[in-house]
Amino acid sequence: MSAGNHAQALAYHGGRLGIATTIVMPRSTPNAKVEQTRAHGAEVILHGNQFDETRDFTLAMARERDLTLVHPYDDPAVIAGQGTLALEILESSPPSLDVLLVPIGGGGLIAGIAVATKALAPGVQIIGVQSDRYPFAQHAFHGLTHPDIPNQGTIAEGIAVKSPGLLTMELIRRHVDEIVLVGEQEIEQAIFMLAEIEKTVVEGAGAAGVAAVLKHGARFEGQHVGTILCGGNIDMMTLSSVLQRGMARSHRLVRIRVEVPDVPGALGQVTQLIGELDSNIVELSHQRAFGASSAKAASVDLVLQLRGEEQVEQVLDGLAARGFDACLVR
Repeated sequence: MSAGNHAQALAYHGGRLGIATTIVMPRSTPNAKVEQTRAHGAEVILHGNQFDETRDFTLAMARERDLTLVHPYDDPAVIAGQGTLALEILESSPPSLDVLLVPIGGGGLIAGIAVATKALAPGVQIIGVQSDRYPFAQHAFHGLTHPDIPNQGTIAEGIAVKSPGLLTMELIRRHVDEIVLVGEQEIEQAIFMLAEIEKTVVEGAGAAGVAAVLKHGARFEGQHVGTILCGGNIDMMTLSSVLQRGMARSHRLVRIRVEVPDVPGALGQVTQLIGELDSNIVELSHQRAFGASSAKAASVDLVLQLRGEEQVEQVLDGLAARGFDACLVR
């Protein structure tokens, strides 16, 4: 059972060893993860709206078909294997590393990393990062009752786990310093920044550590902070949406509404002016029945490609100077 990354590893090694593998994934798993797992020769079954439903189905199917379950996180060998990441980080990072941010779903990755790090570099803080839509390890860490949260969609489906492992939580309580939460917007922004600045494609779960720096920046100010980009299996449609939303947040993609007289040539005047203001029209919608203040006017929505917030003001001011009523549409 897997949200995608464990699945590919298991299917790959099953193929190498000649052992048949069956992987159960939530129905919401990105197609990229499903197809890559099938490409390694595994039988893939999609079941459940989120990981805990998948887990219950998998446990029952393993008993029914007499299969051996290789648990994605609550397994000592899996935890130890994931902990070797910490060895690589400590070998390659400067001695002054202060904090290591690790995404948490079921807890296998952070449990292994925390055990290894605290043994070799006990002064390094290990801080877990969870989606605020699935804060269950954080609540367990602080001894709180699990919140009754309905199943929610998240871009970080790889850590969308309602029931962290028993073994992993024992290790997390013993070796992890804190667990923080991040929202969808911070995760999206982290994916966007990693793609734009680092030229690195990272899925939502893998970008959670960077999202924590964005949300809790003051907490880490002046410290050497490391994180793990633990997964790049993001669906291309999702990535496209994240990039466009990031462009919109940075005002490089904006929507403005302009009211124009409903007379021949008025729309052409607006589009010509937009071009003179060094803006590129991506989409245009012309509407008479909705939005206009008069039957003698029309409302035009334009999606523009701009350089940033400063150019937004230049475009609005330029339209106003020519007598057009224009506003930014949020």
